[in-house]
Amino acid sequence: MTDKYLESLLGHNEKVVLITRQHTFILLSAIAAEILVIVLILAGVTALTAMVFPLAAFAYVLLILPIVKGTYDFLNWRQLQYVITNRRVIHISGIFSKDVLDSSLEKVTDVKMSQSFFGRMFDYGDIEILTASELGVNFFRRIAQPVRFKTAMLDAKEQMGFGEGTGAGGPSPSDDVPAIIAELDGLRVKGVITEQEFQDKKRDLLKKM
Repeated sequence: MTDKYLESLLGHNEKVVLITRQHTFILLSAIAAEILVIVLILAGVTALTAMVFPLAAFAYVLLILPIVKGTYDFLNWRQLQYVITNRRVIHISGIFSKDVLDSSLEKVTDVKMSQSFFGRMFDYGDIEILTASELGVNFFRRIAQPVRFKTAMLDAKEQMGFGEGTGAGGPSPSDDVPAIIAELDGLRVKGVITEQEFQDKKRDLLKKM
């Protein structure tokens, strides 16, 4: 299931294909120090309370800081999402304030994946997405199931095609053009595509009528 914030980003008829996050190793490495501090505080305060000074139990309040920090690290990992829809790739980060970076699938020119030896063993890796724009580079670090992510993105890109016929018995391209233009206009209004992208695609579609 998609969360409310992600749903608010989706355009008309846009559907989520895949959602993934950074591998759980990233989370574990982030909270390892907090876990160690919690264990040391528990062991130390418990020993002092039992053997030396009963009032030392008040030192359990020291657990608040590592617990809060660990909770923050977990939420930060949880809210970092890499999303593939039938139209674009979306990178969402942030707990309270949000940063969203997306790339249209039709503009993706190359996808590079790299996995170390341990990455192949534990199924994580890096994905680099290159787009037609020189500035359009998304780098997803140590995401879980990178092969599945890359395959899903390439499949979604292949299935994407405005104005193409549906085959025998399906509507012709010219019959679809008005509906496709209306759909593109909806994306333009929502800010998914720019005015220039809308006009360029509209011009190409009208040539097919």
